[in-house]
Amino acid sequence: MTSSAIDYAAVFHALPGGVLLLTPQFVIVDANEAVLQRAGRERHQLIGRGLFDVFPENPDTSDASGERNLRASLERVLATGRRDTMGLQRYDVEAPGRPGVFEERYWSPVNAPVLGPDGQVQLIVHRVEEVTEIVRAGARNHGGDRERMEAELYSRAKELQEVNDRLRRSHAREREVVLALQEAMLPAPRLRGHRAAVRYRPAVGALNVCGDWYDLAELPGDRMAVAVGDVVGHGLDAACVMGQLRSALSAATLVTRGPAQALEVLGIYARSVDGAESTTAVQAIVDWTTHTLAYSSAGHPPPALLHPDGKVELLDQATDPPLGARPEHVARPEADVAFADGAVLVLYTDGLIERRHEDIDVGLARLAAALTRHLGADAETLADALLAELLPPNGATDDAALVIVRL
Repeated sequence: MTSSAIDYAAVFHALPGGVLLLTPQFVIVDANEAVLQRAGRERHQLIGRGLFDVFPENPDTSDASGERNLRASLERVLATGRRDTMGLQRYDVEAPGRPGVFEERYWSPVNAPVLGPDGQVQLIVHRVEEVTEIVRAGARNHGGDRERMEAELYSRAKELQEVNDRLRRSHAREREVVLALQEAMLPAPRLRGHRAAVRYRPAVGALNVCGDWYDLAELPGDRMAVAVGDVVGHGLDAACVMGQLRSALSAATLVTRGPAQALEVLGIYARSVDGAESTTAVQAIVDWTTHTLAYSSAGHPPPALLHPDGKVELLDQATDPPLGARPEHVARPEADVAFADGAVLVLYTDGLIERRHEDIDVGLARLAAALTRHLGADAETLADALLAELLPPNGATDDAALVIVRL
């Protein structure tokens, strides 16, 4: 049977577990048969109504926290775009046909996002497995002391919930630290008279910080140094390595005679930095006086030069192994290329073009086609267009840094 022949609505309603589809405002838009049976409700009693209007908290339970925990979980899904698995929850349900009379019930919920083409949460799948009978069976196996068994299970579930909350708070604090570090190390370019744009996008599930970096610096003689690099890994460790290498390359650029020498110095330095192994980088020196640019690459994807006639040239004539992975006393290659007024130089990291199970040439062709389509766009507009068209709508699995300079 082909996928086009599958009746997904029928599959949804036949699922053995209870499932609700919710809007980002937590309004129920669909419910399968299993959840209707377990809740003792008809479909018209749920569809179009707010989740917490249909299933209010039991007002007679002083320590009830089911609604609060469920709402927090749903809000996390909206904020992160990721699935959230909850611990065992006691969430009493009104008895069918008896308003205000609640039955004690236990549930194991999971909430998952349905993302739209723009990567935003369009729907939330709320799946629940009722475990009330398991709790009661466990009580019977413990000598009929149901209250003690229920209390123990519920207590352990609450402890798990508290541990998860502490982990989330710790994650949030670390994220604040790494974001501040990222902002300090990757500031917006401050250039006199030259038009450039920079972008950075973290991988899905990352802390919004990574080992990708960019650097732009004006040099004497109406020249500019432009570089991007990629440290293996994510998080605070990769960001610290990135900061060291970026600073070292900036310093080397000021005292060397070109990008090949600057990368050679950086490679020597990288050997003394834990975590810098296999780092890739590329640097280009733009000279507006001679209308040429010199470039050299340490295992990095080739920069792209968009000429005014729409032709895209990949700068791949000076590529060597990554930092610290080449023989000493062998000069790194360097190449030169001429450019005309109105050309555009594009440097990026592999997260912009690479896809799993796809040859890199496919990604490079996709980049070239996008550049040609947006011929004539200013740097900021082009940067936004490339991210929108080249990154997956549900988020990239690798970090991406992008630098665009209109020449």
